[in-house]
Parts: sequence; structure tokens; C-alpha cells
Amino acid sequence: MASHRRPKQPSRARVSVLTAAAATAVALSAQVAAHAAPQPNKTDVKAQIDALQQEQEQAAEKYNGAKERADQLRKQADQLQDQVARGQEQMTQLQVGLAGVAGEQYRTGGIDPSVQLMLSSDPSGYLDKASSVQQATATETDALKGLLDQQRRLDQEKAEAAAVLASLDSTTKDLNQAKADVNTKLKAAQDLLNSLSASERAALRAQQAQDDRASRGADRVDLSNLPPASGYAAVAVAKAMSKQGSPYVWGATGENTFDCSGLMVWAYGKAGVSLPRTSQEQGHYGTRVPSLDQAQPGDLVVYGGDMHHVGMYIGNGMVVHAPHTGDVVKVMKADAMPINTIRRV
Repeated sequence: MASHRRPKQPSRARVSVLTAAAATAVALSAQVAAHAAPQPNKTDVKAQIDALQQEQEQAAEKYNGAKERADQLRKQADQLQDQVARGQEQMTQLQVGLAGVAGEQYRTGGIDPSVQLMLSSDPSGYLDKASSVQQATATETDALKGLLDQQRRLDQEKAEAAAVLASLDSTTKDLNQAKADVNTKLKAAQDLLNSLSASERAALRAQQAQDDRASRGADRVDLSNLPPASGYAAVAVAKAMSKQGSPYVWGATGENTFDCSGLMVWAYGKAGVSLPRTSQEQGHYGTRVPSLDQAQPGDLVVYGGDMHHVGMYIGNGMVVHAPHTGDVVKVMKADAMPINTIRRV
């Protein structure tokens, strides 16, 4: 007969060991979780936001370039489509004229073989055939040549229009992708900012204000005693400086909001000078200035290896620029960022 033994109870020492092991496991799990998802701090967030703002500006300049290209292609497509419509109308008029010749000949005793050939489904072979028939008059021959020439021009214009529209479609996709990239960077930066506590956000704003004062060098540069510019550069400098405090808005070219290249376009536009739209294009515009100490008011100072930012030199080692989303048009030291090139407009 099987015996029924009472299950052995764990000793107090065994329970203590198990409890300690469980506590250790919980502590280790918490440490692993902490290492896996560390809480952001102000310094890390600022560095990441700065990087995202630069990436956002790069994407914004890509958007500006794609938009400029799309606008040009749209205008070109409209012109070509107008040409196609006019060409089709001319074709119709030529065909109506030839049909009138045929109708007149029919009423007077039959259609001339040469006209029959002109109205055939293969008018391109008419001239060869007409020489053998030897009944094509000079007027009829010229009329058909005009019809064939018009048909070739019309076909070419249709092909060009189709190519431009295809290019426009591709550029529009690039435009939409660049716009999505900008919005993604902006959202990521805002999410990082929201991850901080209220006190950390306040400290970050204070740090940014301090950095701004350092970049402006306001304690060392007298902005009331800027050197004079000349010609259209003087107008551009005055216009750009008049927009200090205006918000940065990517893709904007004024009157009241600007991105970096948009401020340059607007200011020089007021001086009667048409600049290209993007900072990359502006980085190849005009003539190169060898160094900052040779810069003159109105020169474009282009920053970054990819030329993603641009400001306008105003003298005394300073530029006026539109920095990034969340900021406003203001001045800073011209060498506060790595200079790629300086261009004289």
C-alpha cells in the first residue's frame, strides 16, 4: 500500500535565498531597461535637435530646388501644349484647304489624281508618286509639302510635351518626398523637445539664447556702425536687415517669412537682381571671394559641405540670415559656422 507522505516544506533559509534572488533579478531587469531606454538629458537633446534642424534645412533646400524645377517644367509644358494646339489648328486648316480643292475639282468634272494622292491615307508618299503621275501642279506640291512639314513639327512638339510632362511628374515626386522629409525632421525635433521636463525645456531655451548671443558677438561688434555698401548690394543689405525678427518658415521667400535662401532671393529681388532659388545654386552664382577678410557688404556667405545654408555679409565680420524653424531673421558672426564659399553678386 502506497504511503502518503506530507510534502516537505521549504526551510526559512531556502525562502530567504529565493526571495533575495528574485529581488536581484528585478533589480537587474530594471538596470537593463534603464540602459535600453535611457532618459534623455538637456545636452543630448540639444545636440540631436541641432542635428535635426540642419537635416531639416538640407531637406528644405532640396524642396526649394525641386519646386523651382517643377515650376519651370510646368511653364514649359504649358507653352508646348499651346504650340501643339496651334499646330493642330494649322493642320486642320491645311487639310480643309486640300479638301476644298478636291470638292471644286469634283464639281467641275472629277478629282485630279494628284489631289486624290494628297488626300490619301499615305500623304507622305505623295510626292514620289506624283512625279510618276506627272499631274501635280506647283501649287498642289507646295500645299502638300506644307502639310507634311506641319505634321512633322506637330509630332515633334507632342513628343517634347510628353517628355516634359514625364519629367514634371518625376520632379513632383521628388518635391513631395522632400516635403515629407522636412516634416519628418521637424516632428522628430519636436518629439525630442517634448521628452524633456518643463524645467529642462526652460534651461534649453536659456542655453540657446546664450549661444545666440555668442554667435552674434553683440558685445564685440557695433551694428550701428556698419560699413556702407554700394549699388544694388546696398539695397539688398538694407532690405535684409529690415527683416530682422521675421520668422523662419521653410520654403518661404517673404514678404514676412523666409528661409535662408529665400531671404537672399527676396532682398536682392528688391534691388532688381534675380538670384537662383537654392543655397546650392547661390553658392555658384556670381564671382568667388577668396576669403572672409576680403568680403564686402552684400556678398553671399554659403555654409556647410553641401551648401545647405546661406547668409548675407553686412560688414564688421557679420552676416544677416534666417537660421532655422523656430528662429527669426537675425545677425551672427560670419564664421560662426563652417564657410564653404563666399560669392559676390
